Amino acid sequence: MRTGDVVQIFHILKEAAKNWQDETVGNITRDPFWVLIGGILSHRTQDRTTHKVVQRLRKFIRAPEDLLAFSEEDLARLIYPVGFYREKAKRLQSIARMLLEEHEGKVPDREEELLRLPGVGRKTANLVLSLAFGKPAICVDTHVHRITNRLGLVSTRTPEETERALQRILPQDLWGKVNHLLVLFGQNVCLPRNPRCHMCPIASFCERRGLPRKA
Repeated sequence: MRTGDVVQIFHILKEAAKNWQDETVGNITRDPFWVLIGGILSHRTQDRTTHKVVQRLRKFIRAPEDLLAFSEEDLARLIYPVGFYREKAKRLQSIARMLLEEHEGKVPDREEELLRLPGVGRKTANLVLSLAFGKPAICVDTHVHRITNRLGLVSTRTPEETERALQRILPQDLWGKVNHLLVLFGQNVCLPRNPRCHMCPIASFCERRGLPRKA
């Protein structure tokens, strides 16, 4: 696929996204602390659930020290029903301690420092860098990995391979937009199962275009 086609795909998605329901953390806030929390909560959890839990948490928590004011058990109840909520409660408190002890309570804006935080992998680190700090980084979650392979933009087996492949083919000014647009696209149109190909605005670019589509 040509670079011009890739740019056109994201331009079309940007226009189409204005009419889609947005259940991303970025629709709530771009504060680094909350983007980090949202990234942790989103692991093995549906977007809608993460969105609701982040909104609930914001009523009780404003800073890392507030996470430590709860017992681990009470924090786990507060973030339920995200997946692995007990483990994530422990992880959030470990992150809070590290932020207070090593970063003066602030979320770092460097990849290597983010990756040192408990439970933070490349997906969450890149989400914080791109969404909260506006730095060039591509956050590859399940939506991005699935859709870019389905479209034929990449042919990869892991999110890490997808990230590297997208870095090669995408202009850097698009890196920060990839996750938000493809997550919305994946939530509203390009579903994991039974994608709504009949309402897809970029169907003509898709490798699935020869398959039967629902009326």
